[in-house]
Amino acid sequence: MTPEQNKTADKMKSVKAAWDKAPSGPKKDAALKHYQAAEKAHTAKNDAETNKELDAATHALA
Repeated sequence: MTPEQNKTADKMKSVKAAWDKAPSGPKKDAALKHYQAAEKAHTAKNDAETNKELDAATHALA
């Protein structure tokens, strides 16, 4: 994996950990939708879209 792919994978782990700790509710539900979209983009090897969705998930949890 390239350094960029490693950074994206690390970011996914970080966002997932934050999501796991978040209390149930609409923010967590919204973040899950973005996280799932990020997983799909990551599978398609689209790092830009993955990072965009991870940022949106992080924002949804804030």
